[in-house]
Amino acid sequence: MTDRYQSPLSERYASKEMQYIFSPDMKFRTWRRLWIALAETEKELGLDITDEQIAELKAHQDDINYDVAKEREKQVRHDVMSHVYAYGVQCPKAKGIIHLGATSCYVGDNTDIIVMTEALKLVKKKLINVIDELAKFAEEYKALPTLAFTHFQPAQPTTVGKRATLWIQEFLLDLEDLDHVLSNMKLLGSKGTTGTQASFLELFDGDHETIDKIDPMIAKKMGFESCYPVSGQTYSRKVDTRVLNVLAGIAASAHKFSNDIRLLQHLKEIEEPFEKSQIGSSAMAYKRNPMRSERIASLSRFVMADVINPMITSATQWFERTLDDSANKRLSVPEGFLAVDGILDLCLNVVDGLVVYPKVIEKRLRSELPFMATENIMMDAVKAGGDRQELHEKIRTLSMEAGRNVKEKGLDNNLLELIAADPEFNMTLEDLQKTMDPARYTGRAKEQVEAFLKNVVNPILEENKEILGMKAEINV
Repeated sequence: MTDRYQSPLSERYASKEMQYIFSPDMKFRTWRRLWIALAETEKELGLDITDEQIAELKAHQDDINYDVAKEREKQVRHDVMSHVYAYGVQCPKAKGIIHLGATSCYVGDNTDIIVMTEALKLVKKKLINVIDELAKFAEEYKALPTLAFTHFQPAQPTTVGKRATLWIQEFLLDLEDLDHVLSNMKLLGSKGTTGTQASFLELFDGDHETIDKIDPMIAKKMGFESCYPVSGQTYSRKVDTRVLNVLAGIAASAHKFSNDIRLLQHLKEIEEPFEKSQIGSSAMAYKRNPMRSERIASLSRFVMADVINPMITSATQWFERTLDDSANKRLSVPEGFLAVDGILDLCLNVVDGLVVYPKVIEKRLRSELPFMATENIMMDAVKAGGDRQELHEKIRTLSMEAGRNVKEKGLDNNLLELIAADPEFNMTLEDLQKTMDPARYTGRAKEQVEAFLKNVVNPILEENKEILGMKAEINV
């Protein structure tokens, strides 16, 4: 369709798997599973519901008569009751017990929780695969010295692999948050119009003991450990806030990663994958723009801004419920997940194809290394009989001169030549050049990478090895 708006999240960015989780088919199939779980629970607790009625409901669980439901909704303007009616048309024997004692939120809210839970599982799978690819990258380049930056100014060297561990660690913090939220997801259960279970008190003749069993039984049938112990008509909208906070955290980590890649690509040290037929610019044919990393940043900003929606919705719910949450939830929750899904696919694609240029990295590092090495040079000169304070002033003066040569005259860094020419240092140029091994200045970066991967990352990857090996397909 070219004559109406189509969401770029579904057209360009999100995977088919995530799109299905938030599809109408997933929603309405889940409604029917919930109606079956409710009917089974009520039968097992003593209501007059037959095996034949349950069997009829199960027989039509997945062949949803959408045309009937759609036509009915035109008349009654109520989606839940339209689907109750459509299910009843297929199940005439069970028609009278479908949705018994429940409100619309029984199917609507429980389905929202189920859908978010499934979506979080897919996010976790992709997040762990991103961590896995970054871990491989960190291992491969754990000992490759590179210029580090603070304030984007040259600083003490690190290694390419060590820098990658910084990206991994942020994603691991997101994984911790995701696991916490995922492990604490609970169903609403079936609590009635204001959360008091009054309708069930009527159905079960005031038997509180029996009513206490309803929610745990429904939860178990739907694959959950429990339901929220109290509610109004809906589950607390604070749950949506917790979920979107996790997504926003992942987006923030991905944004930081993508920024670093964009800067490194500008420096020509590391590039994201660039396909043979890819066009970087319509005007400048030579350009290799980091468009995937830029898209990660773009989508990430959307998710970070989106988190305010459920927060405001949660804060503005009146008493037992208002309906001003509905339209907002239909947008903010699915789109947050679809965007993060696209972000993680892009991250996976970028990391899997990162191109490293060691010669460029070494050239830039060596151009700055004499400045980084001045303390070591000064200590060696002191050992050879020099005066520490005098040598410090000499180093400072010569460093300023070398800096001016680079910045004002466009020359190469000649600090080593200046030091060698000063008799107070008593060091030849050859002696000084021997101190220029970049590996001498990376501290424990290599060992930190090894320890981090061994003690922190690999146990998590081993625990989740059955979901590793994902590849991401990027549409545009």
